[in-house]
Amino acid sequence: MSNFALLFCFAFSILSSSCTVPKRNDMPIIGVLAQEVDSPQPQKASYIAASYVKFLESAGARVVPVMINQTLEEYKTLFNSINGILYPGGDASIVSSGYANAARIFYELAIEANSRGDYFPVWGTCLGFEELTYLTSGKKLLSKTNTSGVMLPLVFTNGSRESKLFKGFPAEVLDALASEPITENSHELSLTLESYNNNTELRKFYKVLTTNSDGKTEFVSTMEAYGFPIYGTQWHPEKNAFEWTRPYIPHSPSAVKTTFFFADFVVNEARKNFHKFEDEEVEKRALIYNYNPVYTGNIFAFEQTYYF
Repeated sequence: MSNFALLFCFAFSILSSSCTVPKRNDMPIIGVLAQEVDSPQPQKASYIAASYVKFLESAGARVVPVMINQTLEEYKTLFNSINGILYPGGDASIVSSGYANAARIFYELAIEANSRGDYFPVWGTCLGFEELTYLTSGKKLLSKTNTSGVMLPLVFTNGSRESKLFKGFPAEVLDALASEPITENSHELSLTLESYNNNTELRKFYKVLTTNSDGKTEFVSTMEAYGFPIYGTQWHPEKNAFEWTRPYIPHSPSAVKTTFFFADFVVNEARKNFHKFEDEEVEKRALIYNYNPVYTGNIFAFEQTYYF
């Protein structure tokens, strides 16, 4: 709504009960799902890459870590306290890990909530994207592709620029995404377009927004659900602005703009949710601020990492 429209509503609110400003949550809190480390140690059994936290904070959200191996009741309580969830990239099993179990619970809670009008967004990046394909189809449909450590431009499908995800992006950002190699891919598995087309559950649930190819195989790189606020990118929008450990991470002005427009979209989706913690003290104890990221850029793919 424009500033003029807001002033108009204010001036004539007494005369017109239909002139209302849409409700919005200006203090969104988004959960980021943790996952197992390869060699667990005390206080280091799971982790979250700090770039996902920075990604969400850059657009005005606060973050709560979603720990693995919690009870169903604990997850339900947290679900009713946060305004959305992000499934990050990594290398956990999408079937049998603590990451997979927590992702399944939040996915099912989100489907149930959205079906009754309680708007709750779910975002999946890379491994998170792959997890969503499994949760929706109930099958492991991923195929090997030569996409580990490559930068690619996106190939937009017909009408995808008017999708929920992309319709608010400036034309210059969309043009850059389509013409410049500014999406970073770090995955060895992909959902091929053929597998998507051959699976009824995926085809009915998700609209393919962009595709890519490794030179031989065309795969889905961005998708959004038709009837739910559920989105996924096989590539990493958060890395362009916040990760520096690999030479194939793009840092051009267009690449960095991409990071922030995607972050803005995710956070604005969470602004449509009105879950809240039972009280301020419980909220404070849950926030990521209670943990300190450590520098891991010299030993790991991430510049900074939170351990739990």
